[in-house]
Amino acid sequence: MATWNSRGLRGSTLEEYINRTNEKYQENGLALIQKIPTPITPITIDKQTRHITLAYFEQKSTVDYIGAVQGIPVCFDAKECRTDTFPLQNIHPHQVAFMEQFEQQGGVAFFLISYSARDEFYYLRFCKLLEFWNRMKNGGRKSFRYEELEQDFIFKPAGGILVPYLDQMQKDLLFRD
Repeated sequence: MATWNSRGLRGSTLEEYINRTNEKYQENGLALIQKIPTPITPITIDKQTRHITLAYFEQKSTVDYIGAVQGIPVCFDAKECRTDTFPLQNIHPHQVAFMEQFEQQGGVAFFLISYSARDEFYYLRFCKLLEFWNRMKNGGRKSFRYEELEQDFIFKPAGGILVPYLDQMQKDLLFRD
């Protein structure tokens, strides 16, 4: 079977967990969130298996997920981190620009980060990301450490939901009021 470069498969388990979570949220009428596919142009296709073995990205993607939660527009991206230091190079300027515009339109933007070594998830509020992002742009650290995270937004699976991010979003909304 043809496989993608191992870097391309990073986060696939996290995305599967989020997809299952989104299905549960939809079944319970809590949210309608969809995975946004990254547009690709196939270059080489294995004729026997009909699998794409080589492709390139048509354009830069914005976020992994977009939808609505109880009438609130939501967009987010999923990232995996194996250590306690998250490199900001894993977030792209076009993503930050899109999320900033999304929030200006009244939506909620955030990142879901899986800290796999700790078996924990983190809901990175967009305003917190901007703190780290602006620090980097002003010559500071090009990463953020686990110790810098808002402890209230660290969470684990609960109640049969693999990535229960709606509770974190609720906290995020309360911080905004």
